[in-house]
Amino acid sequence: MNEDTVESPVKGVPAALTSDTVPVGTPLDWPIVDRDGTLLFDTGAILVGVEERKFLFDNFSPHRGDLCDNAAASGEAAHSTPETAEPLTVKDMHLTIGALLGLRQQIGSAAPMHPCRIIGFAPNEALFTTPPLFEGKPLSLGVGENVEIVAIASQAVFRFVCTVEAVCQLPFDYLVLSKPGVIRRLRERKSIRVRAHLPVRYGIGETGETYEGLGLAKGISALGMSLTAAWPLGRSATGCASAFALKSKDLDTLIETNAVIRNLQRGANGVGATGEPAVHGLEFDRLDAAQQMAMKVFVFDRQDDVLYWTNGTK
Repeated sequence: MNEDTVESPVKGVPAALTSDTVPVGTPLDWPIVDRDGTLLFDTGAILVGVEERKFLFDNFSPHRGDLCDNAAASGEAAHSTPETAEPLTVKDMHLTIGALLGLRQQIGSAAPMHPCRIIGFAPNEALFTTPPLFEGKPLSLGVGENVEIVAIASQAVFRFVCTVEAVCQLPFDYLVLSKPGVIRRLRERKSIRVRAHLPVRYGIGETGETYEGLGLAKGISALGMSLTAAWPLGRSATGCASAFALKSKDLDTLIETNAVIRNLQRGANGVGATGEPAVHGLEFDRLDAAQQMAMKVFVFDRQDDVLYWTNGTK
C-alpha cells in the first residue's frame, strides 16, 4: 500500500489511516484527526520517528482530516467511587459565595452535572444558586423536585441532595434549594482526577512558542493532568507548554498553558525502557478565569468516572 492510500469515506465516515500511510520525518500533506474530529497533527507537522507514529496509532484512531466529517465521540464506561458518610452541615463544607456547584436532576443516574454558583445562604441553611445551564439556557426545574449536588470546596468534594423550593425570575433568575440532606464528603485531597482521553499538543521549554509533539491525557484534574507521551519530555521540574480542547454541550474551550513536570514514570511499570511511552504528572502553571471554569466543568461532568484522588497535582 502506498502512502496516498486511505480507506474511502462512506456516508460521512472519516477516512481512517493505517500506519504505513503516515510518513515519518517529512511534512504531512494533510491534517490528522481523531475519530471525533479532534485535531492531532496539522498539515505540515512532522512525526519525528517511528516511536511517535506507533504512539499515535496505539492511543488514537487517526483519520485524514481533509476527507472526514466529524463523527460523534463515544464515551467511556463510568466507574463510581465509594463515598464516606459523615454528619456534616453546610458550615462544615466551608463554601463561599461564588463557589461552583454541579447539579443534576436524576439522583443516582449517570446524567452530566450542570454548573451553577452559590449566591447566598439562608439562616436555615437553604442555598441560593444561579440556575444551572443546559445548552446555554437555564435547566428546567420544578418546585418540589429533588436534585443531586456536587460541591468542590478548598480541601474536599461533597455530595448531597436538595429539594427545589423556589424557581425565581425577579429581580433575576435564581433557585432556592432546601437545606441539604445527608452531606457526604469524598476523601479529602487536593484535587480529584477523572478519566479522560484527550489529545494534547506539547512543547518543551518555558516559552511554549511552538508545539513539538502529541501526547495523551488519560487523567485530568482542575490543577493538572497525567500525560502519556512516546518518550520522556524532561526531568522533574522541567517546564513544558500544553494545548488541548475541552468540549461539552455548554462549553468548547481551547486550553493553552505552561505546565511543570512534577513526576515521571518510564514504561508501563515505571521502569526505564527504550521505545516505551512515558507518563508525566503535569501541574498547570496558570489558567485564566475562563480556562479554570472549563476545567472545573469538565471535572464536574465526569464525577461518576473518577480515577482516584491525589495529594499532588499530577
